[in-house]
This record gives sequence, structure tokens and C-alpha cells, in this order.
Amino acid sequence: MSSAQSVIDQMSSFMGAFQLLAGAVAGISLLVGGIDIMNMMLTNVTERIREIGLRRALGATRHDVTAQFLAEAIAITVMGGLIGTVLGYGLSMSLSGLVGGMVGGMAIAPSASAQSVMLAVGICIAVGVLFGYYPARRAARLDPVDALRHQ
Repeated sequence: MSSAQSVIDQMSSFMGAFQLLAGAVAGISLLVGGIDIMNMMLTNVTERIREIGLRRALGATRHDVTAQFLAEAIAITVMGGLIGTVLGYGLSMSLSGLVGGMVGGMAIAPSASAQSVMLAVGICIAVGVLFGYYPARRAARLDPVDALRHQ
């Protein structure tokens, strides 16, 4: 009995370490993805300086410009998250069919709860807001006159 318990304890310890490692990899991936989003949004602001100046000259407030660029950043991250979720689920379905066939026709089915998908979308929104805020504020703080003069 104690040998079975020791195997269970070892397996539990291994799974805990594996989850910690997977969490670290996911955190680094989110950081890199967030930096990419910020870089893309800063480029977007630079390319659209005249548009921002025109909007501000026509009466758009700083809040309006900030909200626009934050919405764009959130849309990019949510679309990326949804595409990643669909691809991940499709890949897990493919692998489960492959592994199930190799193990003698065993039925192995991946599961993704609605809560986990909503958590992933929530994290995507948080990354969009966190890394899209600086470019959005930078766009909102542009002087309309200088922005309209920009070549």
C-alpha cells in the first residue's frame, strides 16, 4: 500500500513541477506577445498621425482617441486568442485520434470547458489593455496642429 502511495506522491510532485514549467512558458509567451502588440500599435499610431490630428481637430477628445486605439488593441488580442483556442483544440483533437489509434483504439477526447475559454479570452483582453494603453495614450496626447502638419 505504501509503495502505491509513494508512486502517487511522486506523480503528483512531477505534475506540480510540470504545471509550474508550463505556467512559466505561458507567462513568457504572454509577455512577448504583449510587447509585439505594443510595438504594432506604436507603429499604427505613427502611420496614422494625420488621421489622429484630423479627428482631434474635428472635435474628438483625448478619451475618444484613447478608446479607439484600446479597442483596436483588444480586438487584435481577442482575435489572436480565439484563433489560438480553435487551433489548439483542433490540434488536440488530431493528436487524441492519433494517440487513441496507437494505444489500441482507446477513446481519448480532449476537453475544453466554457470557463477555460472565457478565462483565455479574459486574459487576452487584459493583455490588450495592458500593452495597448501606452500607444493609445501617446496617440491621444498628440497636438492636433502638429499632427496635421506631419508629412
